[in-house]
Amino acid sequence: MKLLRLAIAGAFALASFVMPALAAEDDFLTIQLKDGPVVVQLMPEVAPKHVAQVKALAAKGEYDNVAFHRVIQGFMAQTGDVQFGDMEDGFNASRAGTGGSDLPDLPAEFSKVPFERGTVGMARSQDPNSANSQFFIMFDEGSFLNGQYTVIGKVVSGMENVDKIKRGEGGNGEVSDPDRMIKVTVGK
Repeated sequence: MKLLRLAIAGAFALASFVMPALAAEDDFLTIQLKDGPVVVQLMPEVAPKHVAQVKALAAKGEYDNVAFHRVIQGFMAQTGDVQFGDMEDGFNASRAGTGGSDLPDLPAEFSKVPFERGTVGMARSQDPNSANSQFFIMFDEGSFLNGQYTVIGKVVSGMENVDKIKRGEGGNGEVSDPDRMIKVTVGK
């Protein structure tokens, strides 16, 4: 009986290790940066509304050429302002980071998933229910964000390319002549 319990426990441990590889093809986001691709495994089981909205925006090409308008060394790189951040169509450096998309703001989907290196979270205003299109990628651990911001995914490859994103100079991480997401697609 003890051997059977160990075998079952081993099977569950193996399944939990293999499960991320079994994610559906459309549960990945590929972000092409100047230094190479970044693949994010999305977490629809954690934040279904946020993941659906990000996938819809990516499928429509809304994230293509959008600036990393706020980048703070040792913290995160923020992007996704499709209203004012498109560097080929309507880029407004003074307003980048204040816009969203034509889709509605979303109610918070906070979870127990921690903010650590490579975690992708939704940006928002002071209102917890104001996330729309902007998101950020963590350079490092940020436990102070846990349970305060919605986690939508985790970088599974290309973090070395995220590390090369141009950092901001200002106190709030504002970036002059920022790097951009060249192309964002659903799938890997």
